[in-house]
Amino acid sequence: MTSQLSSPAPASAPEPTPRRRTVVLAAAATAALAPMSALASGTARAATSASGAPTFTHGVASGDPLPDGILLWTRVTPADGAEPGSGLGPDTAVDWEIAEDKAFSRIVAHGRVTASATSDHTVKADVRGLRPQTAYWYRFTAGGAVSPVGRTRTAPAAETTTAGVRFGVVSCANWESGYFSAYRHLAARADLDAVLHLGDYIYEYKSGGYPEAKYVVRQHEPAHEILTLADYRTRHGKYKTDPDLQALHQAHPVIAIWDDHEIANDTWSGGAENHDPATEGEFAARAAAARRAYFEWMPVRTSTEGTVYRRLRFGTLADLHLLDLRSFRSQQAATGSGTVDDPERTITGRAQLDWLKAGLAGSQATWKLVGTSVMISPVAFGSLPAHLLEPLAELLGLPEGGLAVNVDQWDGYTDDRKELLGHLTDRGIRNTVFLTGDIHMAWANDVPVTAATYPWSRSAGVEFVVTSVTSDNIDDLLHVPADTASLVAETAIKAANRHVKWLDMDAHGYGVLDVTAERSQMDYYVVSDKRRQDATAAWQRSYRTLNGTQKVERADRPVL
Repeated sequence: MTSQLSSPAPASAPEPTPRRRTVVLAAAATAALAPMSALASGTARAATSASGAPTFTHGVASGDPLPDGILLWTRVTPADGAEPGSGLGPDTAVDWEIAEDKAFSRIVAHGRVTASATSDHTVKADVRGLRPQTAYWYRFTAGGAVSPVGRTRTAPAAETTTAGVRFGVVSCANWESGYFSAYRHLAARADLDAVLHLGDYIYEYKSGGYPEAKYVVRQHEPAHEILTLADYRTRHGKYKTDPDLQALHQAHPVIAIWDDHEIANDTWSGGAENHDPATEGEFAARAAAARRAYFEWMPVRTSTEGTVYRRLRFGTLADLHLLDLRSFRSQQAATGSGTVDDPERTITGRAQLDWLKAGLAGSQATWKLVGTSVMISPVAFGSLPAHLLEPLAELLGLPEGGLAVNVDQWDGYTDDRKELLGHLTDRGIRNTVFLTGDIHMAWANDVPVTAATYPWSRSAGVEFVVTSVTSDNIDDLLHVPADTASLVAETAIKAANRHVKWLDMDAHGYGVLDVTAERSQMDYYVVSDKRRQDATAAWQRSYRTLNGTQKVERADRPVL
């Protein structure tokens, strides 16, 4: 097993009452707040300098940890007016350094990169020669300005038997839907090896397009739907000014993949649901602009240019296979057309599916983690009352008539799923855990080979789906209190899908995945109110899968 990243190509309102299903464990929700508080408090101060001088307004970030390396990122604003997407500003020398201590008395590596308008004044440093499974501190300087100090961590060595790894897990953060307090609570934890972002890091809609204008908490920039390279750069830049997002990147390395909204809603290889070539130009140009801005603004290695599927390894304990389920997929089937089973249709593309199958079969790690932006578990939506069909249709891409398939998920590409799950069972590949975002709900599922006969037939693995950071879910779409209308839908879905062990259609928050040799456990946390910047967080539920079982079971407490 190699010890490297593997890529396929080079005035305060009253505090809300806790939700009925939320159990507060203060020790878990506030784990290790003190060690990270110094990071967050220095963000704004370090980013400022005299007018006209360079600044680090957009913070710092790190990502894609290797046993001997880490990727560092920042964006320098070289002069007044050189804002994201502007194309303005001179080339600027940016120095970076990485140290074993926050005081930078033991600097282990340093270098210089150039920020230019060509890359929107974003820069990256791919640092190697570091020690495995070690915390480091890093910073940037330019023209007398000093960036915030970030903390990062390398991965365990390839053949190391490590006691455990722990990831924050997030997805679906719509700026206009609320505040990113989930990021703040993850930033406050000192016990994470990295944060896994499963997509929809940004949203492309015009202001008031989603959610409706009267429910917008804060406005996008630019206000129109983003189409051009300048647009995508501006939107990324706006997101990177959020203090909670800055704190997350400052505290932990982030491992990111994209889903559709980094480009456009329900993206496929040749188009998207909300792209009109007649008025918005060629989709290929829009997608290329979106991907270029993504690689400029995200701490993802440039060796993955053009795609985000890649593999990271964490000793002998876990391999993390990260998928790109937008760049190569066939157009979504017309619901009810019967073409979801067509073997010519694909969600992964042939090369990526072969790469994934080979990686799973060749892995010697105890756990095979798969980051998949959309749900792989089959879901039939059962018999639902009419008032619930419309919000589910809006959220999941279902027809308003309620036909039981979501064609944007693996349910719309059943031949690829059948091939992958058959590969897992035929090769006896155990301990496959799918980690999923996209649908703004929390789920814990077995992944059945044949859903119709489950649980009497086999489970090929398990799936943990995390809810959204802010993006609307059922109670938001219906504008009703949480745990009211959704309970009917949840009951119907579980009755029709015996492999679904739990789901929550209303919460917003994040997950914490803790992996040991004995089990992989997802702890689900919820925030009290996404519309409040000071929202609290609380543990809600935990599910785990024991080594060798390929099934989920409920755990009675989070990992502390």
